[in-house]
Amino acid sequence: MSNTVPWWRTAVIYHILVPSFYDTDADGWGDINGITEKLDYIRWFGVDAIWLSPVYPSPLLDLGYDISDYLGVEPKFGTLDGLDRLVSEAHSRDLKVILDWVPNHSSDRHSWFCESRSSRNNPKRDWYIWRDGKPDGSPPNNWISVFGGSVWQWDDHTGQYYMHHFLDSQPDLNWRNPDMQAAMYDSIRFWLARGVDGFRIDALDMLIKDELFRDNPPNPDYEDGNGPDSKHLPVYTRAQKGIHDIVAQMRKVADEYPDRLLAGELYLPLEEVASFYGREKPELHLPLNLRLCWTSWDRDEWKSVVDEYNQKVGSKGWPTWSLSMHDCPRLAARCPGEHTRLAAMLLLTLRGTPTHYYGEEIGMRGTPIPANEAHDPQGRRTGRNRDPQRTPMQWNSKLHADFSRVEPWLPISDDFQTANVSDQSDDPHSLLTLYRRLLQLRRDMPALNLGEYQSLELENPLLGYQRSSNGQRVDVVLNFGDDPVFYRNDGIKRILISTNLDRDHEVFNEVEIRGGEGLVVSH
Repeated sequence: MSNTVPWWRTAVIYHILVPSFYDTDADGWGDINGITEKLDYIRWFGVDAIWLSPVYPSPLLDLGYDISDYLGVEPKFGTLDGLDRLVSEAHSRDLKVILDWVPNHSSDRHSWFCESRSSRNNPKRDWYIWRDGKPDGSPPNNWISVFGGSVWQWDDHTGQYYMHHFLDSQPDLNWRNPDMQAAMYDSIRFWLARGVDGFRIDALDMLIKDELFRDNPPNPDYEDGNGPDSKHLPVYTRAQKGIHDIVAQMRKVADEYPDRLLAGELYLPLEEVASFYGREKPELHLPLNLRLCWTSWDRDEWKSVVDEYNQKVGSKGWPTWSLSMHDCPRLAARCPGEHTRLAAMLLLTLRGTPTHYYGEEIGMRGTPIPANEAHDPQGRRTGRNRDPQRTPMQWNSKLHADFSRVEPWLPISDDFQTANVSDQSDDPHSLLTLYRRLLQLRRDMPALNLGEYQSLELENPLLGYQRSSNGQRVDVVLNFGDDPVFYRNDGIKRILISTNLDRDHEVFNEVEIRGGEGLVVSH
């Protein structure tokens, strides 16, 4: 048996929203060639892999998460040859490429659904989920769409309802149908054979629905302002019996190709997230832990999540961490002042594989966009607009932040004059410099990239933990408060890096940690 450490254990994954990264054809939308042009930046920044939002052919009603062909590239983003070139150029820079794969639903313009919708007798009818209504003609049950309203859409042509957990133009695929499963597994093989290094699987816990289509019970903790689908507990719509068998089969297909990755989006309790490493058979390499994306900036809450998650994962698999992504507000919009630096240090020093969302390294905040002007269908329908965290990457302080030569598809944030790559690259104390220094430290120190984790019992507002490997030990201490706090220890320590980037190599056995400051210290 090989003792080689899988690449994804030591990797930092850079999550790119393709429409918002870099526009090379002056249509206001980012594209695949734009990512290829920026690979030198990505390599210079210091990450190891890029995860692309969906690039497949799509009507783009939900930013590409409505796929009309799983085996192609959306012309607005480029060509199949262009994607092949991106993969080749990335590999030449020792960067991996991960695609977003969306198996829960397709676009209603996919040829499969067009056939399914054509007749109740069509061979692909059962590739999607069709049901008769109740005797009074109302929908089959009370299930609510993530984007509001019933998951059931009436179809006049065939006289039945079809299911959609998102837009009515995103019909859910039927993962109980073996022919549909086989076609989806072939789409995995198509991309892995072209050299793609793995997939981030969207909405994974929703693939299997209750066989009896029972009503979900009401959520006693529901409050106005929560997502419309949270009015009910997802007892019959998430993590249903049979889901682990499906994921194990996905893993078996991926394992036909060496050294590939399966990561999955899971909105479940942490114990259930950890179960997706595999029960009887291997499942995901990385079940994505998204809890901190939605945890308010509070020391006790963050410590609770970190400790609970580490306990739930245990020896089941390798942890993962995400602090932001395309569905949740950016760190700079959630963390007070310079506390975004604390978040950077935490993300890159915890045990496990981090995913880093584009633009966080320069402190992008996004810009407010009223729901009635939203591109995001969730924003238009529910008021929970995700556009602010999806605004274009800010490369410099010139027109349109040098994202595009024309007006971008979403407005550039007002902070682009200072929150941009060009200005922060030259600033030795910038947030971008901090991220680069932390990434370098992580690469250089086995304790930080593969070491063990132990929580330190420190009084609020300090949050701390120790990382260790083969005698190498480092402590990470983060001050979540706004006032200075003294940190004492049982021996002489040396500061390896401060979030303020001004205390390198300082030696101490008692040190004042300033408000909002974090330290990595060696024993």
